[in-house]
Amino acid sequence: MNGEISTPTQELTQRLSATPRGARLARRLVAQQLADWGYPHESEVNDTAQHVVAELAANAVTHGRVPGRDFELRVALAAEGTLRIEVSDPRGDRPLRFVTEPDGESGRGLILVTLLCVAWGVAERQVGKTVWAEVSLKERG
Repeated sequence: MNGEISTPTQELTQRLSATPRGARLARRLVAQQLADWGYPHESEVNDTAQHVVAELAANAVTHGRVPGRDFELRVALAAEGTLRIEVSDPRGDRPLRFVTEPDGESGRGLILVTLLCVAWGVAERQVGKTVWAEVSLKERG
């Protein structure tokens, strides 16, 4: 997969402050938007998307923050039965890290994203990077 999104049927794009409050708001916005799109708060799809957004937004706020610059959240329903989540931050100079120390305090979020998503990756931007992930809209059975 090349990281390009297919034509979405519905989407939400929002700039948020690069603060813990902004990261919490990103999760809440996605939860409500999915409920509006027919995926209730208590559904598996909504719960999974909230976890993924929480991890990506926390990474953007913690590792991708540049003082005075926001991060951007974008979610889109794609025709292929997937939800595309994108979190963009202004720091393109910091690569993503997986946990390397068993007792380390950080780096596990991307493992969670890998387990919850059908695909994910990083795309460079003119300024910064976009971390994207795709969540299946089908409930696991």
